[in-house]
Parts: sequence; structure tokens; C-alpha cells
Amino acid sequence: MVAVSIVGPGEGELIVNGPAKIRILEDGGNTSHRLGLAEIILPPRAPGPPQHRHAQHDEGFYVLTGRVRFTVGTDDHDAGPGTWVLVPPGAPHTFANLGDEPAVMLNTFTPDLYVQYFRDLRDMVAAGQQLTPAAVAEVWTKYGTEPSTEFAS
Repeated sequence: MVAVSIVGPGEGELIVNGPAKIRILEDGGNTSHRLGLAEIILPPRAPGPPQHRHAQHDEGFYVLTGRVRFTVGTDDHDAGPGTWVLVPPGAPHTFANLGDEPAVMLNTFTPDLYVQYFRDLRDMVAAGQQLTPAAVAEVWTKYGTEPSTEFAS
């Protein structure tokens, strides 16, 4: 029989990087690395990462609670519960919680490349390294990601 993965409430690998809490629900180990899945909790008024683009994976966001602002290039999109945002490779993007309530999203990675990125950031923080934009950008290069400098403010 084929094994089924079940991750219950409060289970999964918890990663805290800055203000965001990321709970890994699928790290790719059960999907032959075709899919990674995480729950992301953004506290009120939490900024997201610098705008960036991925070369090797699609990234999806499904907003469960709260409101999340997605910025794609120069366009802002405010997404409430029930909204699905799919970012294909090459699309510049970022997100932030501008509201006064926490926001919760499901985040997909196809393939699962970005799960290890979150682990790398966690390990940097544990080692006492600051998550400066330059340090984060250096880690991005390991996962086919680059800053979208043409949209930096």
C-alpha cells in the first residue's frame, strides 16, 4: 500500500524567520519533490520579502484569513480570504500584511525548491547572522531566485 501523509493541527515543521511563522506541511519528501506546501502566518503590519522572481519554480498563495497585498511589478492586488494567487517563473512579486489582523496563507512550491530556502534562513538566524537584504539575496541564488531591482523603492 502507498503511504499517505497526514499533518494534523499543530504538527509539521515550524520555521520562524523574522515576523513570519512558516509551518511546513509537505517538504517534497512524499511527492518525489514535485510539490512543497507551507502555511504562512503574517502578523499585523508585517512587510514581506523584497520583490523578487523565481526561475525554477511556480509559487502559489491561497489566502485563508486576513488580507494580503501582493505587488507584482508596479501593480498592487489586495487579496482576501478565498483568493488564489499563482506566480509563474519570471514574474516579479512580493507580499505584505498591511492590516491590523494576522493573515494566514497556504503557500505552494512546484517543485519543492523553496522549502530548503526557509530552512537555510532559519539556520542563519540560529547562527546569529542578520537577515539583511544582501544576505537573503545570497541565499536566493541557491534556489534560482533573484531580486527584482527594477521595482525597488
